Amino acid sequence: MKPWEILLNTAESIEPAGRAFAGPGRLPAAVLWDMDGTLVDSEPYWIAEEYLLVESFGGRWSHAHAMALVGRDLLDSAAYIVEHSPVALPPEAVVQRLVRGVQARLAERTPWRPGARELLAELRAAGVPTALVTMSYRSLTDALERALPPGAFDVVVSGQDVSHGKPDPEPYLLAASLLGVDPQDCVAIEDSEAGALSASAAGARTLVIPNVKPVPPLPGVVPLTTLVGLTPAVLWELAGRVSRPQSRRGP
Repeated sequence: MKPWEILLNTAESIEPAGRAFAGPGRLPAAVLWDMDGTLVDSEPYWIAEEYLLVESFGGRWSHAHAMALVGRDLLDSAAYIVEHSPVALPPEAVVQRLVRGVQARLAERTPWRPGARELLAELRAAGVPTALVTMSYRSLTDALERALPPGAFDVVVSGQDVSHGKPDPEPYLLAASLLGVDPQDCVAIEDSEAGALSASAAGARTLVIPNVKPVPPLPGVVPLTTLVGLTPAVLWELAGRVSRPQSRRGP
């Protein structure tokens, strides 16, 4: 039995009164995808570039520092690097260095997460709108889109499109708004605590598949171990296993 089948068989739906969760067979209004660590296994690329950058200034990076940046806004991450290392660059320049390095690595090899491309294709075939919601910059999202079939995403929200990055809900609220759907009728797929907090605070039904860093239990978030074998209908049913938070604020 697959892990998500066990969850469906054992978890109790505690949907809030007044907005009933539809039963099996229903589809989400949209699925909102994180990129790094969720759709592609690119977090190791970011970590490698952090090490190279810090070492180029004579410093030493650590696993703990790298883990502190998983899922965070790029400018926030850059400020953290400057604060915790001898890197003598403005945060914007740090981001540019990191993005160039990751882009070069992705151009050589795009490491897709297990089951991600297959689920994305099933969603498109079922007519479910999709959005890419990432803190990566447009140069990276553009490269990812070129590696996917045309029209894989209806909307792309990058770190350059928002004033407040994850864990703030703004990225997911903006994606739902651009799609013209209620975030509470959407499923978000994440791999990090910051990303899951962002999606959940926006009101989306949130699934988290931890990758390079464990994610603690979070209210309104369903933990999974894999996307392999998931279908659009099962995705929606899984996301209805916990109570759904109300969105915190508008975009």
